[in-house]
Amino acid sequence: MTDTQWPAVRPEVVAEVVAGLSARLQKRLDGAAAKLAERPVERTGEEWRIAVDEETVLVLHAPGGVVADQADVRCGCLLAPACVHRAAAVTVCPLADDEPPADGETGTIEAPPSNQLDQPDQRDQPDQRNQAGQAAPPDRTAPPAEALTAAERAAVEHLHRVGAAVLAAGVGGAGAVLQAELLRAAHRARLAGLYRSAAAAVAVVTRIRAARSGEPDHRLADLVAGLRELLGLSAALTLAAAAPAATAPEHAPGPAEPGIAELRGTARQSYAPAGGLRLYGLFAEPVLTATHAGVLTWAVDAGGGLHTMAEIMPHTDATAAAPQAVGAGNRAVRLGDAMLSHREFTRAGLAVQGATRSAAGRLGAGASVRAVRAAGAAWTAEPLEGLWSEPPAAQVARALAAGTLPPEVRPAGSELLFLDVTLLGAAPYGPGGEPRLLATYGDGAVVALRAAHDHPGLAYRGNLALLATAPGLRLRVIGRLERSARPELRLLAVGVPPTDGSTSGGEPSLALPADRAGRVNLGLERLQTADLTFPPADPADPADPTGSAVPAPPAAAAPPAVTGDGANPATPVHLLARRVEQAVTGGRAALALGSRAVDGDRARLRSAGLVTGAALLDGLLAAAVDQPRDVFGRVVADDHGDFASAWLAAAWYGEELASALCVTAWSGLPETASREAGQDRT
Repeated sequence: MTDTQWPAVRPEVVAEVVAGLSARLQKRLDGAAAKLAERPVERTGEEWRIAVDEETVLVLHAPGGVVADQADVRCGCLLAPACVHRAAAVTVCPLADDEPPADGETGTIEAPPSNQLDQPDQRDQPDQRNQAGQAAPPDRTAPPAEALTAAERAAVEHLHRVGAAVLAAGVGGAGAVLQAELLRAAHRARLAGLYRSAAAAVAVVTRIRAARSGEPDHRLADLVAGLRELLGLSAALTLAAAAPAATAPEHAPGPAEPGIAELRGTARQSYAPAGGLRLYGLFAEPVLTATHAGVLTWAVDAGGGLHTMAEIMPHTDATAAAPQAVGAGNRAVRLGDAMLSHREFTRAGLAVQGATRSAAGRLGAGASVRAVRAAGAAWTAEPLEGLWSEPPAAQVARALAAGTLPPEVRPAGSELLFLDVTLLGAAPYGPGGEPRLLATYGDGAVVALRAAHDHPGLAYRGNLALLATAPGLRLRVIGRLERSARPELRLLAVGVPPTDGSTSGGEPSLALPADRAGRVNLGLERLQTADLTFPPADPADPADPTGSAVPAPPAAAAPPAVTGDGANPATPVHLLARRVEQAVTGGRAALALGSRAVDGDRARLRSAGLVTGAALLDGLLAAAVDQPRDVFGRVVADDHGDFASAWLAAAWYGEELASALCVTAWSGLPETASREAGQDRT
């Protein structure tokens, strides 16, 4: 059979194969990879075959769809195994995620429920073991000594040096050779026990590949965040190594000051006994990444705590990934003997005995767990009702604070917001005038509701388009916070709001079938026009003699037009952010060339009261320009350490300022107060 989808490959395999090339062939690697990517791929069982030319065939042996050893990449040319074809093949292949847990806790990898198709990051990666087939390194779930070993220090220095080189090269200059060197540094860090740093490095390579190939799921903000995480971790570990053993680093580059144990991370998630649990289904969302697809289901216990269960499996065909994610909602929940699907569980409950739970709220599915089906609860009844009782501003503060925690200890659902809203309708948004569904919450503040995922194979966009036709509709919603200078939410699920007698009967309403229990999983289920009930129009209206038209919203509820780029116009944080992004895309050289055109940016930052931001911009541009030269004026290569430090300081400052603006936006403060709250917060 012919299949254009390449198998995945372990990161360390890429590093080993590319390292075996001569310097001459390394210069040809990017061009060879581009040509090989256009060749047809034929799959037979566990082998992928690519005809390089009429006489040469490349074979990739990938059990389970993953190339796990460099010996599994075979080429028929005369230069093999040190040929450019093998290196080009592993460069084209997507990077494999970590192996699934082996202790029976769960049968799948819990990929991040985000709106990006890359793999992330910054999310649950439960089983980061030695992927080359050797025995796994010792599990560091026990508290380690507050000091770095010699192997860890060497791995940190290597990772930081290569990460700084990637930043200085930019997307355009970070070719296959530099990517392979970063993967080699990641593998070295993993073997040394620095699991968070290793995962961050692999995520950076994945995003660089997406940027260089022009994949539609590439987002520059994700790549910036990945580099900030990578360089921030290595810088914090370097400071921790230099600090006294009993003292935490005083100048960690991030907003928090984690200990060395948190900076190291863990090889895999550990599960602790949770005893008996009475769980109530809340909602489910499809998960779609570059290599995995499935469903993530959320549940609430009797005390109001959030838990997650996942059914996520690898995919080898991008075109079938979305159907796989949607279909996973109909697969059985892997918890004891429960005989109900994930979609059914969102409207039912479970009584669990012998439950196990990770620090991040993920439920284990070990052999000792017992579970039977039980009654569910409405969103308007306890214990689910309590999720909506927390003030929106407090929910936003909780979500932003949780984002600074390591994925393995980040509380489940900490990034979710629970609101009661009234729809206003669609309104133009941004410089392109894209429609955005707007709603009011609380005392009339406006929030923009966005699709949680833009993939056309998921139901999010169609459901939001239908909801936009019903201004005045009151909903109880669950969404993921989108950090912005204006309130924004990525909508995940909607339901019928509580009835308090305040409605006049002249507004649209949600009339769902009984089997939906008053809620809709927006990514898995499609709303129909029949699910919305509209009040009858005035028969006396001459413009609508039949009385069948949907009435327009009252003038007071007309959706406001939202202009600009989503940033607060009174706080020009984007002036610094775009230079941070320019360094990532064009590298150090591009930033140095544009250093003369930023006088206006400095003036605007200072006039807005962001004196620290202006100083950081000066420092970033000075570090980009300040390169050592020889006696003939030629640039001498350096380790880019000063440039990476200046970029990291500017990037973290932008993060803190953006978080401050988000908090003040959800607090309902005016723009002037928002500007003052964000002034030099760091």
